[in-house]
Amino acid sequence: MISLGVESTAHTFGIGIINDKGEVLANAKDMYKTEKGGILPTEAKEHHLRLKNEILERALKEAKLRIEDMDIISFSQGPGLPPCLVVGKDFAKELALKYKKPLVGVNHLISHLEIGKIFTKAKDSVFILATGANTQIIAFEGEKYRIFGECLSIAVGNALDKFGRNIDLGFPAGPRIEELAKKGKYIEMPYVVKGMDVEYSGIVTHAVNLYKKGAKKEDLCFSIQETIFSMLTEVAERAMAHTGKKELLLIGGVAANKRLIEMLTIMCNERKAKFYVVPVEYSGDQGVMIAWQGVLEYKRNKKYYNNLDIKKVDINSNWRIDG
Repeated sequence: MISLGVESTAHTFGIGIINDKGEVLANAKDMYKTEKGGILPTEAKEHHLRLKNEILERALKEAKLRIEDMDIISFSQGPGLPPCLVVGKDFAKELALKYKKPLVGVNHLISHLEIGKIFTKAKDSVFILATGANTQIIAFEGEKYRIFGECLSIAVGNALDKFGRNIDLGFPAGPRIEELAKKGKYIEMPYVVKGMDVEYSGIVTHAVNLYKKGAKKEDLCFSIQETIFSMLTEVAERAMAHTGKKELLLIGGVAANKRLIEMLTIMCNERKAKFYVVPVEYSGDQGVMIAWQGVLEYKRNKKYYNNLDIKKVDINSNWRIDG
C-alpha cells in the first residue's frame, strides 16, 4: 500500500509518500518565512496555494511514481490554522475525487507521535510534543493517547517565535534564538510550573520588557531558552515517574534544538532511562508523517474510508490528541 500525505496545518506545505512498510518514497515541502514579524495565516495560505502543485510534482518525481500509483490520499484534518488547513483539505479532496482514491483525514498531532516511533527504537515512551502551536506531555495509557501535561497559554514554539518577533529576529525565530544563546549569559526569568502544566506567556512578556530596557539579545536568548527548556524537562521527568515508563521521545519542530536535547539527555541518564529524538528531517511539519498516519487509520477502518462521502469531508481546526 502506498499513501500520499498532504500537510498544511501552519507554515509548511508538504507532500510525503510512504508505503505500509514505513519506507519513505518522497518528502517534498516548503516553509513560509518572514524577515520580520510572525506567521500571518492569510499569507501562509497564499504561500500554500502558490506552491501546492509544484510540491506535488517534486514529490512524485522523487518517488518516481504517478498519482495513479497511490492507494490512498491522506491529509492533515486538524488541528491548525483554518486558512492553511483548508488549502490542504481542498487539494487532497480534489486529488481523491479526480483519481478515485480513498481520502483519509488524520490528526496532525498523532501523526507526529507515530512518525517518531517508526524512526526510533522507542516502544512505550512518554512523548514530549514540542511544536509551534502545541506543547504537551503525552503517553499511551488505557488504549489511547492521554495528555499528562501541557502549556496553559502559549506553546513552546510560539513562545520563542513571539519573543523573536518582538526583538526583530523574523520567523521562524527558534534557530536564531538557539544561535544567539551560545553567546549569552543568564538573566533571571519567571519559572512557572503548575503541577504537570507549564506557563510561558509571562516569560515572554518579561523578556520583551527587559529588551526594551536595554538587555542584550544574546543574554535574553540564553535565559529564555534555559528557563523554558528547564520547565519542559521537569514536567517530562514527573510524567516518567508517574507512568513508570523508561523511555522518553522528543518530537515536533522544537526537537531540532540541541540545548533541549542536551537537557533531556542528562535527565534521562540520571534516571537510567532511554532517550530518543525524532530525526531532524521528520521533527517539523512534513507530509511523510501525514501519509504514514493515513496508512494506520485506513488499515484500522477500511470499510469506513472506502465508503466515505468525500465531498462532505471538512477540517477540524481544534482537534485534540485525546479527543
